[in-house]
Amino acid sequence: MHQLLVQRLNEKQSIIGIFGLGYVGLPLLLRYTEAGYRVIGFDIDEQKIKTLSEGRSYIEHISNSSVKNAINEGSTVTTDFSKAGEVDALIICVPTPLNKFREPDLSYVTETTDALVPHLRAGQIISLESTTYPGTTEEELLPRIESTGLIAGKDIFLVYSPEREDPGNEKYTTRTIPKICGGHTSACLEAGLALYRQVIDKVVPVSSTRAAELTKLLENIHRAVNIGLVNEMKIVADKMDIDIHEVIRAAATKPFGFVPYYPGPGLGGHCIPIDPFYLTWKAREYGVHTRFIELAGEVNSSMPDYVVSKVSTALNTAKKAINGSKIIILGVAYKKNVDDMRESPSLALIHKLTSMGATLAYSDPHIPVLKCSDSHTGFNVDAFSTELSAKTLKEFDVVLIATNHDKFDYDLIHEHANIIVDTRGVYLEPSTKVVKA
Repeated sequence: MHQLLVQRLNEKQSIIGIFGLGYVGLPLLLRYTEAGYRVIGFDIDEQKIKTLSEGRSYIEHISNSSVKNAINEGSTVTTDFSKAGEVDALIICVPTPLNKFREPDLSYVTETTDALVPHLRAGQIISLESTTYPGTTEEELLPRIESTGLIAGKDIFLVYSPEREDPGNEKYTTRTIPKICGGHTSACLEAGLALYRQVIDKVVPVSSTRAAELTKLLENIHRAVNIGLVNEMKIVADKMDIDIHEVIRAAATKPFGFVPYYPGPGLGGHCIPIDPFYLTWKAREYGVHTRFIELAGEVNSSMPDYVVSKVSTALNTAKKAINGSKIIILGVAYKKNVDDMRESPSLALIHKLTSMGATLAYSDPHIPVLKCSDSHTGFNVDAFSTELSAKTLKEFDVVLIATNHDKFDYDLIHEHANIIVDTRGVYLEPSTKVVKA
């Protein structure tokens, strides 16, 4: 059975199903279409499906033309999961967030799998790409799949292949980022390699789905820990009146043994702030306390409070308090030059400063409208981006640079702002206006 599937995948005769058309699934749909496969994209969001079917993109760094070309090439999008029976490959790209207790929430993965189970048939391959803890594929997907009577590795094939998308990164694309793949059995792995080798330049096989799952976590925990280190170094350097960004630039000239990481107002995105919790939660099952990882998480989580303290100190020098001050936050995306707000530390800054009595506004050329709410805290935001000008900048007591988008005119900001709190090291030269945070 798997040889027939491998042959169909290699000859691009298979139909590919992508489940979840967000920052991971949509680029994958476009890449498979570009490579010559017929693709069906699935999502529960009717507005997304309507937008895509009209040939339009809802993600800034993905062009309308690329979506339109995919539709014109025969790829389709739908909310009808019964069509899952028509595809040969089912690639699951749904979110894996945390619940209110900061524990893994696999509901999107399990509910998607449950929706697919009635439509599964022999000769299909299922690949989970969502970031998760080691064991998820075999503990959660495998029993559901085999409840149909199909045997994984014989009738149907199961792999885990973690996504590695980096929104806004023009250097690396879906095609050029190497792909990890682990199979439930050797036959599953062979099918998984056939699934991805036609669309990804380099596919890296590993021994199991669990190894692939842990690989993804290691990649992101490596970043989280190093960012935690440099955030702590920033606080130390600030106490010593040393510019941490100058130090990082100097250290980065060493051609070996050092990789530069940069401090900021906190962690954001769909991976770095979340993934460590998946491993620390699972590690407790084995009686392991991941102290190093958790300490880095504590440091990173404390950074919005550190920034607020720097805002307070900056206002104090002007004989003002946060309560009653007008503050504008520049950048609400979690990183520069993207329209992605997931887990953005800017939202924590808005919440904290608002609760302290500040009058807040924001400016972000990539996010013209900001709508978010948190049912647990009662925090709600519904605002429009403020256009920066000499006049508007002068109206604010503090300009807080939270995300260093290239589209901001930093010369204009420096000339007309009263106080600048810089969390990203934008301003290299010393200035009486600029407070490093």
